[in-house]
Amino acid sequence: MYPQVCKRQGEKRITMDSSIRDRILPFSLTSLIIILDQTIKAIVVSKWPREGTFIKDVFNNDFLIFYHVRNKAIAFSLGDNIPDPFRFIFFVILPIVVLVFLTWYYLRTQDISRIQRWAIAGIIGGGVGNIIDRVFRKDGVVDFISVKFYGLLGMQRWPTFNVADASVVVCCLILLVTMLIPAKKT
Repeated sequence: MYPQVCKRQGEKRITMDSSIRDRILPFSLTSLIIILDQTIKAIVVSKWPREGTFIKDVFNNDFLIFYHVRNKAIAFSLGDNIPDPFRFIFFVILPIVVLVFLTWYYLRTQDISRIQRWAIAGIIGGGVGNIIDRVFRKDGVVDFISVKFYGLLGMQRWPTFNVADASVVVCCLILLVTMLIPAKKT
């Protein structure tokens, strides 16, 4: 677990143990997601400050549009009517506890694969991105991606989301698939 010292043509070079590198490197994805998410949200808020502002129809066919909305609840606006003190507990404190536990588990266990580590790192990044909004943006989480859903599940459009949301969903799906499909033994 400690860095190893290697000699290479008479010079000393410190390299990380591969298990440490495999555990730490996925946190670069965590950082990238947080930075990308918060940067795009800052651009949306500065250029289109009013909630409900149409930004762009990406393909000019109503499939993918950017539209500035705020969400004080969680996915699908669940919990929108919860009183503010409880909202803080359910949408800030509880997610922080879950992310701390997930990070602790990630760092302690040997029982997850490399791809599962990257997926968990992506979930942590997305979770932190939205918690930052819930703590520092009084109007709620900035959402801006709207996708046409063609009436599936009774919805014409999928609920508006952001980079952090997309990261959590995609990484959760990757994690679920890797848990359900056993890895090949080499």
